Amino acid sequence: MKTVNVPMRAEVSSTNQALFDSLHKGLGFVPNLYATLAHSGTALGTYLALQNAKSSLNAKEREVINLVVSQFNDCHYCLAAHTALGKMHGFSDAQIIEIRRGAANFDPKLDALARVVRSAVSNRGRIDATTLERFYAVGYATGHLVDALVIVGDKTITNYLHAATQIPIDFPAAPSL
Repeated sequence: MKTVNVPMRAEVSSTNQALFDSLHKGLGFVPNLYATLAHSGTALGTYLALQNAKSSLNAKEREVINLVVSQFNDCHYCLAAHTALGKMHGFSDAQIIEIRRGAANFDPKLDALARVVRSAVSNRGRIDATTLERFYAVGYATGHLVDALVIVGDKTITNYLHAATQIPIDFPAAPSL
């Protein structure tokens, strides 16, 4: 298998160099997975636009989705990154493990979200009717479902990119389940 390198700033287009600079300013570094997207002249910008798009879901809800999807897809890179981000958004280690398993019993609304996402990814979008009814019963609307599925797509992109490239993980490893 061909080894995919993580490109350095000098190796990418001027457009991607500007994105690297912005990422470095905001995060303090350019995560390897983002840098890998810069092998394409357009993928990094396209991905960042998708990831940073407005959503009806808040940051904690987005992390629930990211963790459920990354666990389902067995993406060690994204699990590491989103474990760190989950902690930054106030989740405990135990809550992150529970979310990765597809539930969040500590919060009824997040639990319904985790379960609907787990059902969606497990069944290629065909969400169990009871799970979907519970999602709506806790206060979510169809717009929230649409936004959740967009985030599922966003996370699937990076899960698959890591699976295809196996670039080095530059976050602390997530604990095994």
